[in-house]
Formats: sequence, structure tokens, C-alpha cells
Amino acid sequence: MLTIIENVHVYEPEDLGRNDIVVCQGKIVEVGPALAPAYPKAKKVNAQGLMAVPGFIDQHVHVTGGGGEGSFKTRVPELKLTDCIRAGVTTLVGVLGTDGITRNVENLLAKTKALNEEGITAYCLTGSYEYPSITLTGDLKKDIAFIKEVLGVKVAISDHRCSHLTKEELIRLASDVRMAALISGKPGLINLHVGRGKQRLDLLFAVLEETDLPIKHFRPTHVGKLGETAVRFAQMGGYIDFTASTTPSDTAREITEAMQAGAPLERITLSSDANGSFPKWNEKNEMIGLAAASMKSLHEVLRALLQEEKMAITDALRLVTTNVARGLELEETKGRLHGGYDADILLLDQDFQLDTVIARGRVLMQSGELKAKDTIAVG
Repeated sequence: MLTIIENVHVYEPEDLGRNDIVVCQGKIVEVGPALAPAYPKAKKVNAQGLMAVPGFIDQHVHVTGGGGEGSFKTRVPELKLTDCIRAGVTTLVGVLGTDGITRNVENLLAKTKALNEEGITAYCLTGSYEYPSITLTGDLKKDIAFIKEVLGVKVAISDHRCSHLTKEELIRLASDVRMAALISGKPGLINLHVGRGKQRLDLLFAVLEETDLPIKHFRPTHVGKLGETAVRFAQMGGYIDFTASTTPSDTAREITEAMQAGAPLERITLSSDANGSFPKWNEKNEMIGLAAASMKSLHEVLRALLQEEKMAITDALRLVTTNVARGLELEETKGRLHGGYDADILLLDQDFQLDTVIARGRVLMQSGELKAKDTIAVG
């Protein structure tokens, strides 16, 4: 079906002003002013008073649920399609977390495939916190090379829950990822969960200094508390990923401070850590509390950046659209409202609240009302 979204203020994320957006077969055909007369048989959607922005890309999501640090009863439930819709997320990358014992890559891949079937775009990473990495095929390189949804691997550093891999082990891991990425034409991501341990990014800096491995493969996340260390990595050309699911105002302030300290905007991304756990530890690393992360926090941090930090909307949007798409090497199909790109479109009101969610051309929410449901609903 051919559809025209009329009279909408388009942020591509560049501010294109008031335009029409033509959508057909899951793709954006073109964006421009007064296009309706050229498509007389198209279904028309009047978006007067609304803004159109690219669908959000969330590159750190515990789609099968995280947690487990406080025994079996603290396992976080898995993500639902409607969680994504309500958060405006149309593309995501699924990951495992601390628990690579009761959770596995098979479940992660199955859930990733399910989300694709339900209408959004989903990828995943093999591995978990631990090293050697848990895999589906028994070989990290083969997971990346032969499983289309797998873009790379996850591992944890600088955390009392990690395997404390050595510099030589991280070099070997990165070398395997790079080779698999070259063969398969994938980005070859190494998602580095960075805890609050003493090492911070020291291990990563040592690897980069002593080898010729490209910095593009290493993606430290949860960098909000790293300060100048994270800024240094971004200035070297790496991506730094902030986690939204803390206090939105705090995360927004951390991003602003990083930019003020010299981190390039184009090297900063934001992810939710959705359905992962937020354990609270005392000085002895004993857990004294546990909460779960929400995907909605992505949207909440964006609003905090706009309303509290006074960041330009064109800059704030990049953190969850173009910057992420470029980092995932999806920049030719995702992250922009432009002809030829996937029709992942959000319509927002003037208070930046979600009105309509479109993923691959399919309307999942309209005027605040869900138009798609979870395939299996309990209760």
C-alpha cells in the first residue's frame, strides 16, 4: 500500500521543515514538500502539528531478560514487542548479561528471530559476561560469520562479575571477531560491559596501544561514570555508549559533560539496557538491592536532553538514530528519514511524546493507541 504522511515537520534528523513522506512496501519512497498531487491514489495521513523522526535504534537490550545476581528469583522477564512500540524502538540489538548459565545464545537468537517476525528489526550478539565466550556453534568466529542476526560478541571487563580476561585474551578475542567480520561483511562488534572496577578502560587502551586492531570493533557501554576516560576513548575515534536506564536527568547531564569535555557528538550513542538488572552493591561487593531497566528510559533521556540540558533536537536524535546506525554499519537503511531507507518513522507531539510508531512501513501505534499486539499474551 502507498501511504503519504502529510504536513509533518521532518527531522531527518536534520531539520527539513514541513514536508510529506511517501511510504511503500516498507520503504520511504521520498521526502519533500507537497507530494500528494503526484500520488492521487495513496492513503493520506494528516500529521499537522506533529514531528516525524527516525525510529529509535537501541543497541543494548536484554531481550530474553537479564538479572539473576540475587538467585533464581531475580531473573528479569523477557522483552515484549509492545515494550518496543511504547518506547519508539524500531531496531534493536539483543544481548545476554551476567547470566550465561541459565540463559544461552540459542534462546537469545530465537527471541531475536521472533521480534523480526513480529514486525521490528532485531539483531543480537553472541557471548555474555564470561570468557571464553558462550556460543551457539561452539566457535565464536562461526557464530558471527554464519548466523545472519549475529553482529559480534559481548564480554565484561572491570567488574567483579566478569572473567577478568587478560590483555592477551582480549587480543585473541578481538582478532577472532575481526576475522569473522571481514569474511562475513559485518561490523564485528565487541560490546564491552564496563563495570565500576579499578581497571576501567586500562585493558582496552593497552590492547589498542600494542596491536593494530582497529578501534571501531570495541564498543564500551555503561560509560556514564568514566568521565575523562570515556572522553579520551571517543577522541581516539571510538564509540562510547551511555546507558539510559538510570535517572534520566543524570544520564542527560553525563552526556552533556562528556561533550563539554571534548567527546565528539558523532562518537556518542545511547542505549537502554532494557530488561537488564540494576543491582546495588555495597563496599564489599555484596548485593543490597536490585531493579530492572526499562526501554522507555531511552525516550525519557532524550526528553531530558531537550528540556533540561537544552540540547538541539537534531543533536539529541543522533544519539539513537544516525550515530547508532553508523556504528552498526546499517547507515544505508536505518537512522534517517530519506528515500530508499526503511520506513521506521515516529510521529511525536510538540512535547516530544509518542503519537505514532511505524516500523518497516507497518503502523504499530497510531494516535497513542497500539495497533499491534504481542503474539502470545498471558492473562
